[in-house]
Amino acid sequence: MRKPLLIVFIILLIDQLIKIYIKTHFFLGEEVHLSGDWAIIHFTENNGMAYGMEFGGGFGKLFLSVFRIVAVGGIGYYLWTLTKSAEDKLYIICIALIFAGALGNIVDSAFYGVLFSDSNYEVARFLPEEGGYSTFLHGKVVDMFYFPIIRGHFPSWFPIWGTEEFEFFRPVFNFADFSISVGVGMIILFQKRFFGKKKVTEESPVIPAATSQATEEAVE
Repeated sequence: MRKPLLIVFIILLIDQLIKIYIKTHFFLGEEVHLSGDWAIIHFTENNGMAYGMEFGGGFGKLFLSVFRIVAVGGIGYYLWTLTKSAEDKLYIICIALIFAGALGNIVDSAFYGVLFSDSNYEVARFLPEEGGYSTFLHGKVVDMFYFPIIRGHFPSWFPIWGTEEFEFFRPVFNFADFSISVGVGMIILFQKRFFGKKKVTEESPVIPAATSQATEEAVE
């Protein structure tokens, strides 16, 4: 259980250090170009799921936060049961990556609204005297990694989106999202290793060779 816990701790620590730095040094929408126009640190926040996807309204936000907590609790319990079994160690690492990433985003949703001031037009302050920008479970997830590597327009003959602008990779994400994606990607990549083993349902009892021979002689 130590290695999965260490993985979760390291990922959670890195994720939160990055987010807290961005939150306390950037105002919303501020960005720094690391390499031209295709590798950018761009500070944004979202109310919803990974990679900036939304789940509408205040009630939707509360529902999503509660759902995340329940889901992460389930993943955590599943991870614990895996460490108690003889499961593939790489598979356990994958689940640990997913668990750590999900937990990292829950921290934002649950506590950032209480701990920080708003980031609009100013750098957020930690534990402001007037209180945070929102309430418990209504915080926003901090995103910052933006890699618009390819930009262009779909050709006119392309179905539905012909002539429209496209960008890859459009979503802005964080380290927690990256951890989840790596975990899921590894499970897909190694699915035959993880799930391809034949499961024996009802094994017939093994009859010793001597007993089998004696039985055959008695029948004869």
